[in-house]
Amino acid sequence: MKKTLLRGWVWCRRFRKRCGYGVHSPADFFFITFVIYEKLPFYSYLPLHHLRRLVAHLPGHREKVDKLFFRLVNFLQPNIVLEIGTGSGMTVRYMAEANPKMTIYTYSDSINQQVERLFSARKQIHYSNDDFINAIRLLPNERNSSVLFHIAHTPLYNEAYDEIINSVRANDCLVITKPYADKNKKKWWKMIQDDPRTGVTFDLYDIGIVFFDKKRIKENRIVNFL
Repeated sequence: MKKTLLRGWVWCRRFRKRCGYGVHSPADFFFITFVIYEKLPFYSYLPLHHLRRLVAHLPGHREKVDKLFFRLVNFLQPNIVLEIGTGSGMTVRYMAEANPKMTIYTYSDSINQQVERLFSARKQIHYSNDDFINAIRLLPNERNSSVLFHIAHTPLYNEAYDEIINSVRANDCLVITKPYADKNKKKWWKMIQDDPRTGVTFDLYDIGIVFFDKKRIKENRIVNFL
């Protein structure tokens, strides 16, 4: 009940931040309108919807947010997704369906058998409890392909960011799960927005999206996506 009231309050505060109102950058307006708010019923949504009940008891996003991950991958077309904190695994499945040719590495504290079964249909998904820091450091310094980083359901979000920020390139993207989970994480999310090493950021409350292209004017876009 308390969370519902809080989300209602946040929705009211963000009422004027919907549908790209007040955004003058053509690139940012396109991203908000045709990626964040896109409402087309993509072919994979229905079968993925039926899979959700299998792992509903594990940490995860609302279906609306997972669909956005699908559209984000469809838009960015990264070659690699590197996720820290697997949770229910549904977000990974949505991303995998959006681009079957990319490789996904997702890291968890321990391997969950239900999540493992969820991933079994997709050979592109590599599910591990290995050290994610080494995985980030092993990314090639010079690469033409983009990487989508996802700091997901993990208490080690600060450590993950410290490694990622030293590895990102201009065409990479970082998504942060639940940046308003508590006071410390909210403060950390504000630090990322102000970090001179980051570019345009999009604050959707459930997730934060960070780009690194310094050719675009640095700004934090608040979007009503609740």
